[in-house]
This record gives sequence, structure tokens and C-alpha cells, in this order.
Amino acid sequence: MYQPKDSSQSPRFCGVRTFMRLEHVRTTDNVDFAVLGVPFDTAASNRTGQRYGPQHIRNFSVLLRPYNPDMEIDIFQYCSGIDYGDIDVVPGNALRTYGRIVKELRPLLQKNIIPIMMGGDHSITLGHLRAFYERFGPIALVHFDSHGDTWDHYYGEKYMHGTPFRRAVEEGLLDVDHSIQVGMRGPLYSADDIEDARRLGFEVIPMKEVRKTGFSEVMDRIHQRVGDRPVFVSYDIDFVDPAFAPGTGTPEVGGPTSYEALEYVRGLDGLNIVGFDLVEVLPSYDQGEITAVLASAIIYEMITLIALKKRRSHQERRSGVARQ
Repeated sequence: MYQPKDSSQSPRFCGVRTFMRLEHVRTTDNVDFAVLGVPFDTAASNRTGQRYGPQHIRNFSVLLRPYNPDMEIDIFQYCSGIDYGDIDVVPGNALRTYGRIVKELRPLLQKNIIPIMMGGDHSITLGHLRAFYERFGPIALVHFDSHGDTWDHYYGEKYMHGTPFRRAVEEGLLDVDHSIQVGMRGPLYSADDIEDARRLGFEVIPMKEVRKTGFSEVMDRIHQRVGDRPVFVSYDIDFVDPAFAPGTGTPEVGGPTSYEALEYVRGLDGLNIVGFDLVEVLPSYDQGEITAVLASAIIYEMITLIALKKRRSHQERRSGVARQ
């Protein structure tokens, strides 16, 4: 079993930075999840520097501990995880980068290891979805963001951080009938920026509607929409209000608090999640590292979901043996 280094015995400022002080090893043996960096940012439209997001998140994540009191679970009693390192992206070339993403994720997915990717701008998610399509066919999507990222093009370019989910639908990578986007807000070029996503087949819950209906209703709609389908979760840090996550490229006011940001991940427990990504962390705008604090905590909650699923499976096996 792979688990973090014990920070009560080894000071956090010692050693090479990995996520949560997990072992940095490229293996698919005895692993339930793998954290990977995808440091690509040359499909961003305004602020850049998201290529440094993975190392920024890792740097703060050393403060994380194995017991999650909110979910009442010791994560590494039930699952084994590693920091798989970074994918060698191709700066300035999204398409070649997608090819490398697929190649790196393929052996993990073949072993049913759950990858957790740290971006990087949101264009990288198209590469992730191509890899998951190879393994699962069209997959459901839960997308937390302040933007729908379903534009047809940006400056005439088809592969930008504002276009990945339109490309994913066009390529047949998504089961759109079981996919949902949550949190869209802010000024738009036209009403089509929201309606285009609906025309593509997504259920869309803008932030105004989130506030009106409340957290429980939103989570119910997510679970009803996804059902038991294999689902990929894509979490853009700009889903969160910039008061709590200023370190991002396209901040939009009026979003969730940091506590709410964690609750939206915790509320996904019970879904058949097969992969995650968290994108658009931009260190140069991250005053006091508060975005890194939140990003590392969101990924921690994602890992917790894996442990909760493993615990349920373990309990079901034990109860089955007892009945026999």
C-alpha cells in the first residue's frame, strides 16, 4: 500500500514536493489512485501561468493529513495512492499534448486506477476525455465552472480553454444525456453562450439558479442526471468566488465560498466516479496561497470519495461473507 510520509516523524519542509507527500513512483501495481500534473497553459486566452499550477498545489498539499473528520474516514486504511509526476506536455501545441495525455493515462485506466489530474488550463480536459473514451466509451460529465467552455472557437482556434466540451461532444466522447454543468455566471457575449451548452445536450444549472434552489436540490439533480454511469468530474477553480480563489485566469464574482466548494465534491459520494481533474490554478495571482490551500483541499476531498467507495465495497464483501 502506498500512503503519505508521516509528517509527525518527518518535517514537511524535508524532501521532494509531491501531492500530500505521497510517493513519487510510476507504477500500476497496488494503486487505487494516481495524482498527475498536466502543466499546459498555452490555450489560455488572457492570463497565463497555469503551467505552474501543479507544483503550486503540491507545495501546499504537504499540510494535508490522512484522516478526514468531515467524512469520518482514514483515507489510507482503504486505498493506496501515488504521485505519478507530470505529463510531458508540448508547449504551444494542444493536439500533440492531448496525444501525450492519452498515452500516459492509458496504462492507469487499463488497471482501473483512478487518475486525478492537476492543470493547467481547461483545454487539457479534452485530452483526458479522449483517454477515458478509449476505456469506457462515451462517459458522463459533472462540470463545475463559472464558464461553460462550449464555444466553437476562440480567435478562430478550435482548441482553447473555452472550447473543450464542444469538441468533446463533437468527437462523441461524452454521454451528454447524463452530463451536467454547474455554476455558470458572469457577463457573456450573448445568451447563446449558455444556450449553446443546452443545445449540445448538457443540463446546465447557472449560479443564479444554484442560489435559488439550494445545495441539496443541486446535488439531487446531479445524482439523478448521472445515475450509475461512469462519470468524469472536471472542476475549474474559477467555479469558486475569487474572494476565496483569486489565483486563476478568468475570475468571476458571485461564486461559492471555500466551504461550499468542498461540499460540492463531498456531495458526489455514491456516483461511479472514474476520474477527476482540477484546472486553472494560476500561482502568480494567488495572494497568500489561498487558492493553493483550497485546490489541495478539493483534491483531498476527491481522494476521500475514492476511499469511501472502497470502504463500502469492503463492508459489502464482509456482510456477504457473514450471510454465507
